[in-house]
Amino acid sequence: WVRDFTYSFHDPMTQNYFWHTAYDNYPVVGVTWSQAKAFSVWRTQLFHSWLLSNGDLFVNDFRLPSEVEWERAARGDLELSQYPWGGPYLRNAKGCMLANFKPGRGNYYDDGFMYSSPVASYFANDFGLYDMSGNVGEWCEDAFVENASAVTWDLNSINRDATNPRKVVRGGSWKDIGYYLETGTRTFEYEKNKRSYVGFRCVMRYLGRPASR
Repeated sequence: WVRDFTYSFHDPMTQNYFWHTAYDNYPVVGVTWSQAKAFSVWRTQLFHSWLLSNGDLFVNDFRLPSEVEWERAARGDLELSQYPWGGPYLRNAKGCMLANFKPGRGNYYDDGFMYSSPVASYFANDFGLYDMSGNVGEWCEDAFVENASAVTWDLNSINRDATNPRKVVRGGSWKDIGYYLETGTRTFEYEKNKRSYVGFRCVMRYLGRPASR
């Protein structure tokens, strides 16, 4: 919190965010790309141990989403949607913000939160997913290149270039303007950097036939 914003008074966030129970329902931040991947491995091992103890079989591993998977999840099957909630606007008809972001220069509080917000403070998208845009950006599996279509294709949708230290971050955050909240906006962070505005979520490939609709 302090390193990201020099000369800002973020000492209370530094002292409390990572351990105090008041932040139990807030998103994880301050983890590198490698740490996010390591958590996915730990979570997989813990879940598989629990399944075995109950006489169940393994399922697919937890992992970071590919950039393609993240965008599909954010759109909620609304293919032409600019934002996860479907419309082209950042406020609803009553003038209320639809995500946690920075609506104007020096204006962090118009959405009700100075920094990150508790998970599910805003409406979910059509997949039932919360905070796909805003709150904190999210690490993806892919290495970042400007023209991703040149190195990926339909059956190989992840750019796994281990020599590229730039990793994809999607969704925008509490300190970003509305442009970064768009489902099609791409950005990156260096894999060894820890940021107070970048977190992650795990995904798992569906095992077996696709669920019926």
